[in-house]
Amino acid sequence: MSLESIPRTSSDADRELDQGQIHDVLRNARRRLVLERLRETEDAQTVRDLSEHIASIESGETPPPRNVRQSVYVSLHQTHLPKLDDLGIVTYDSNGKEVSLAEHADELTVYMEVVPKYGLSWGEFYLALATLGLLLLVADGVGVPLISGLDASFIGGAFLTLVALSAAYHVTTQRSSLLHRLRDR
Repeated sequence: MSLESIPRTSSDADRELDQGQIHDVLRNARRRLVLERLRETEDAQTVRDLSEHIASIESGETPPPRNVRQSVYVSLHQTHLPKLDDLGIVTYDSNGKEVSLAEHADELTVYMEVVPKYGLSWGEFYLALATLGLLLLVADGVGVPLISGLDASFIGGAFLTLVALSAAYHVTTQRSSLLHRLRDR
């Protein structure tokens, strides 16, 4: 029996999820969609609302076909939500059919960065910004026209400011940042 298939007990509640458990959870598209939906709404959702949302995404139709919605509802209720609840990622009230994010949900945030098909992840953005800054400094050093007229400290300061502003935006929009964890205490 693998560690991932062993349900967490209340004595396990203080332990962090291991990478195997995190990857097992995120391997399933419906579980990822549940977590994304709960993050974007920041409120408890009913299983019915979650199944409607996920079925719309899967079928590409609004409202989704009844059979797709029912299939999603059953799989959420019987499989996915109990698993997420056992791991402490969501709180699932199977009687009231309500779901909300729980204590361990923040541990999955770093793995769930959603990047559009032709978009950049934050890591790629910071790498591109740093590379562009270094290239401009090198161009200034070798005397490339127009760029060599700029002061190297101005170029460095401008890119350091861009990185700082980008990082500030990133931290304030990321729910699992230290800023949010301290504020929520």
